[in-house]
Amino acid sequence: MWRDSSMSGAMKDEALSWLLSSEDPSVQWRVRTAVLGERQDSPAMRALQERIRRSARVRAILGAAQGQRPYAMWRGPHWALLSLAMLGYPRGDAQLFPLRNAVLDWWLAPRFQTDRDVARATKAEAREAVLRVDGRSRRCGSQHGGALLAIMRLGIDDGRAATLAQRLRDWQWPDGGWNCDIRPATAMSSVNETLLPMRGLQAFADTAGDTAAAGAAIAAAEVFLTRRVAWRRTSGQPIARDVMKLHYPVYWHYDILAGLVGLAEVGLARDQRCSDALDHLLSLRRPDGGWGVDASHWRVAERGRDIESVSWGPVSRRASNEWVTCEVLSVLKAADRI
Repeated sequence: MWRDSSMSGAMKDEALSWLLSSEDPSVQWRVRTAVLGERQDSPAMRALQERIRRSARVRAILGAAQGQRPYAMWRGPHWALLSLAMLGYPRGDAQLFPLRNAVLDWWLAPRFQTDRDVARATKAEAREAVLRVDGRSRRCGSQHGGALLAIMRLGIDDGRAATLAQRLRDWQWPDGGWNCDIRPATAMSSVNETLLPMRGLQAFADTAGDTAAAGAAIAAAEVFLTRRVAWRRTSGQPIARDVMKLHYPVYWHYDILAGLVGLAEVGLARDQRCSDALDHLLSLRRPDGGWGVDASHWRVAERGRDIESVSWGPVSRRASNEWVTCEVLSVLKAADRI
């Protein structure tokens, strides 16, 4: 039952029925596992995952990844694996090994295994090694974190995920996060660069039982909790212009819902410092019980940047979006608001 009583039972049932009757098996999988609590290894869920494997969405994602650079946005193997992990793709599929190898070869190349202390970083030097300025490693943690999250969720680790996790821990800043800003004056972590490392390290800890990774994920959570997920600690204003808007997918970006999704995975959605963010989510609910996507980081086109191989539904406050509604409901469930 929902703890929030601002919505009639009929509307609540309508929202869930809408998601459960979706033509996309990944939407059904997400709501059944993350909201209704069905076991992911049950026969029914395994059968649903086989439908996901054969779905048109998955075929399009895998097809578009062929021949792409590993980090090509948003079609490269890196993003393909991350999408499949969020879609409920079956674990341990050997078909994904070539994509995994491309991603791990890219992110574990010699330049990412080399640390170098410098007084002032340059972009040229950053292409040769991971630079430390004033004791802080200047590395885009979202990249290694996203790769780690996808590989662990998909069950395709070949033993190298531990190196990804260790490298992230090596680069973690004193406040718990990560940042790739090479300017010496930068002394605080970036929410954009911290979210995926937190989620990736938690996924690694869950699978490998690694207590150091779990501790690093908890430390990273403070980057968000000390900001009440979406507000500046100094002024109380939103930490970014569009952080209060809902997006799907967020990729390496950040918004209030993405922060709550990550905190839920670390087991901290019930922390009191999430309350204002949860209230904001509830305030965005549409009359039909769903949530809409306010803005997107993707587009479907033939050429250019940020080109997706699939559509992720309507981008409009006037139309509920299945994907973002599933995300919101999963967060509310984890926060005991459902």
